[in-house]
Amino acid sequence: MINNDRIVPVTAIDLISLYGLTIKIAGTTLTAVDAKTVDGQFVVSSAANALIASEPVKSLDFAAAVSSATVYFVPAYDYDGFSVAGTKVETLGADVDADGKTLYTATLATGDVTIAKVGF
Repeated sequence: MINNDRIVPVTAIDLISLYGLTIKIAGTTLTAVDAKTVDGQFVVSSAANALIASEPVKSLDFAAAVSSATVYFVPAYDYDGFSVAGTKVETLGADVDADGKTLYTATLATGDVTIAKVGF
């Protein structure tokens, strides 16, 4: 519905889907990954393309078979961080504000996870 200011509000898509759509329009091949539990605990067992977490991330584990990956994610309010092969790791890069709306990337390379804030 168009309002008096001729603005069409975003009402038919959630924020993470909107982020994913924007990333795909920019030309990035992107695959959605779903949580393994109902409270946002993810396990990435393979990563041929960039990934996007389909809901806010409480925790994310890069399985032992994954040596490099990039995951776009929104942190949950109870964000707990990342692990590699089941072992919690200290991340490098940006501090994560667990606000439930800011988009970040987590990049796994040589066993380290580096966080970067996307956008401004």
